[in-house]
Parts: sequence; C-alpha cells; structure tokens
Amino acid sequence: MELAEADPKGLVRESYRIEGITAGECRSIFMDWALSIPVGAPVTDAVRTLIATYGIPNPDHPMTTVLHQALTAPEAPRRRGGRVGRQALGA
Repeated sequence: MELAEADPKGLVRESYRIEGITAGECRSIFMDWALSIPVGAPVTDAVRTLIATYGIPNPDHPMTTVLHQALTAPEAPRRRGGRVGRQALGA
C-alpha cells in the first residue's frame, strides 16, 4: 500500500513530529486516522505501511506502540459464570 493511501490526511505523520506527545494523544490521533480511512480499505495493510515508514525509525515513539497494538487482536470477551453471570444476562 502506498503511504498516501495509508495516511490520507497525514495525521500519523504529524503525530511523529509533535514534541512530547503522549500515548493518550496518540490513541486519539489514531482514532481520527481510523475514521479517515475509506470504507473497505485494508486497515492492517495501512498500519503495516505506517509502521514501516514511521515506526521502524522511531521505535520508542508512543505512536509506534499504538500502531503495534492496532495489529494485535483484542481478547475474546469473557462470560461471567455462576449467579452473577445469569443476572447480567437477565436470566
């Protein structure tokens, strides 16, 4: 994927230029970035392009951490067992 497709508004590029940016700010920028990606675009390919372009040269930057987290699958939700679980389900 081309960099122009992966970061259409340059949001991630700009995050790497902000001195002293925090992880929370990077997560917020990442959400804005995710909303700017066209529907149906391969998001994981875009994230990999961003890591290759910005993350590898800046491994300690908080945005690099956020990008790597975006590639990991979330944990499956866990069901609460017993009486508490049944009450939560309305049983």
